[in-house]
Amino acid sequence: MPTVAGVDSSTQSCKVVVCDADTGEVLHRGRAAHPDGTEVAPEAWWQALLEAGNGLLEHVDALAVAGQQHGLVALDASGQPVRDALLWNDTRSAQAAADLVDDLGGPEKWTRAVGTVPVAAITVAKLRWLAEHEPQRADRTDRVLLPHDWLTWQLCGGPGTRAEPVTDRGDASGTGYWSPAEGAYRRDLLALAFDGRTPELPRVLGPYEAAGRTPHGALVAPGTGDNMGAALGLGLQPGDVVISLGTSGTAFALSEHPVGDPTGAVAGFADATGRFLPLVCTLNAARVLSSTARMLGIALDDLDPLAREAEHGAGGLVLLPYLGGERTPNLPEAAGSLMGMRKANMHPPNFARAAVEGMLCNMADALDRLRAQDVSARRVLIIGGAAKAPVVGEIAAEIFGIPVTVPEPEEYVALGAARQAAWTLAGTPEPPHWPLAATRSIPAPTDASTGRRIREAYALARSTVYG
Repeated sequence: MPTVAGVDSSTQSCKVVVCDADTGEVLHRGRAAHPDGTEVAPEAWWQALLEAGNGLLEHVDALAVAGQQHGLVALDASGQPVRDALLWNDTRSAQAAADLVDDLGGPEKWTRAVGTVPVAAITVAKLRWLAEHEPQRADRTDRVLLPHDWLTWQLCGGPGTRAEPVTDRGDASGTGYWSPAEGAYRRDLLALAFDGRTPELPRVLGPYEAAGRTPHGALVAPGTGDNMGAALGLGLQPGDVVISLGTSGTAFALSEHPVGDPTGAVAGFADATGRFLPLVCTLNAARVLSSTARMLGIALDDLDPLAREAEHGAGGLVLLPYLGGERTPNLPEAAGSLMGMRKANMHPPNFARAAVEGMLCNMADALDRLRAQDVSARRVLIIGGAAKAPVVGEIAAEIFGIPVTVPEPEEYVALGAARQAAWTLAGTPEPPHWPLAATRSIPAPTDASTGRRIREAYALARSTVYG
């Protein structure tokens, strides 16, 4: 029985699943924490992968890594980092992103060039920040990788070996210097961002092209970005929209054609199968609930029953959930705001429910952005840490106004990486069919007025604070 492993190297931790290559059955699991912060030494990811793998990776037939997108791993000529990697949630590059938009002539030109308008999270903005604020380190930068690229390289041998750094089209599409429509790097944009410097970039592999082999002989698949991995793990179909509620919030769907949104809200990414993955990302999702639970002095698991004690609309309380700045809407310096406070509604259940509603209203806005790009949304699948609270799916159906499916909690990013590894091992034109785990289905409400009122209150609060 051939076995494969999938690695999810996320912001907070590394997760590993080992699966039956034919059926997708999960046979083993592992997990290890990553350091906190918005910049991390790449070696910490490698050590976490080894800890999470716990000897399992030495016995699989193939494996793949799905990693957090956009992180900047700048390497010198010997393949060593010139500094800690800047992660997607590091917002110090906000001004650099705005300057890059102006330098090229506006958002529409970026959309036409690479399908994505730079914001603080995008790699190209981090390169500009590095060139401006740490020019000596920029001068030492000989090669630029993404987190998943770096880990894939280490699995294949890393610096000092014949292994070649590679990436895939899904993760490459989040850099701001690779065009999904053209399927090629835009080295002119790389030079624009990096003050004329053009470091080496990883070769972009096809969807199931092998990156190499580990020292133990396992085939290494190309890997991909975390959202692309989740799409593979869920077996995403046309008409499905995924709302992922992890550290960040994302809304994404499959498309047969590249998408370009001149407002910059929808990133026109590629996926891991040869198609495209239009995506909207927010900085704040599950952290809204965990922070609310901490403020209320309760365990996170207790937030669900507490929110159920409140009426729809949280008694008029509205939470704008921009706790760590925000990417969509593009408010990198924003803070959270609790609006509509009155003596009668200042009770813990209302605060708990306002947190859930605020998080989901922000994601409903993201869903609207996808629809504006002609993305079909017949069903929403909700995954991620925050989806474990049943009240989240129930309020989501109310606010989104369409059916919601909550798959059984699973490491879908790691599962998608494992499925890609099985695909590379098989060498077939399409990935193997792995059945989706059990799901909970929540129908759209027969009366949409409640969800509409919640969204209207949220929109009014946002315009009051931010115009």
